Amino acid sequence: MTGPGAAIEMRVGGLTDVGRVRKHNEDNIALLTPQGIWVVADGMGGHAAGDVASAIIVEEMESLGMPVSAQDQRSRMLERLDRAHLRILAHAQANGLSTVGATVAALLIFEAELTCVWAGDSRIYLWRQGKLTQLTQDHSEVAQLVAAGQMTEAEARTAARRNVITRAIGIGPNADPQLVSGVAQPGDRFLVCSDGLTEHMDDHDIAALLANPAPPNDIASALIRETLERGAKDNVSVIIVDCEPAAEGDEAAD
Repeated sequence: MTGPGAAIEMRVGGLTDVGRVRKHNEDNIALLTPQGIWVVADGMGGHAAGDVASAIIVEEMESLGMPVSAQDQRSRMLERLDRAHLRILAHAQANGLSTVGATVAALLIFEAELTCVWAGDSRIYLWRQGKLTQLTQDHSEVAQLVAAGQMTEAEARTAARRNVITRAIGIGPNADPQLVSGVAQPGDRFLVCSDGLTEHMDDHDIAALLANPAPPNDIASALIRETLERGAKDNVSVIIVDCEPAAEGDEAAD
């Protein structure tokens, strides 16, 4: 399938799993390939809270429509996140809930222009020419400590407050996602994932699986399967997006 502009053709696979410990899946994913948008939302707040929050984000994404430019694509995404934020706040207030929200990681590709939009510790990775790069930076207490040189990456993985995030949709007065932009190339492979994956797999583990030239659905299945084998303490969600040259004559999806 092609995204907007059809400069690059995308092959996509995505899965979400409740994991080995949790009873409810608070993750939701959106595979909006015609619009060039792929989203992982990881809810927080428990049953009837976190799952509702992540579902609201995905619902808003599904109303996004067809963007006409990369700028329009970003604008539509940010507008939907603002709307989701207000809906989540209203749900919390109506139900007397104190903590309702969701982290989000969204990959946007229009023609060759890519944008990562995120809040929280869900992540986006790029596998390009044999090298893995994390495109997002966690909004979490331990990430701040690592950035300040007060904690190592290894210490952060086992820190008592490693799951304390500093940004999320539905938490605080306003949605406050972070954005970075770049250029997608044929041969790129992207991974969008919740922290249920990265709690059990480090960059070396992830790179080893992304290096496999198998189709995206197979890679997504392998990532989920490996996480389950390692205990999957949390829900786990992954989306794989492979970029290939668009065939001659391809046109943007309606």
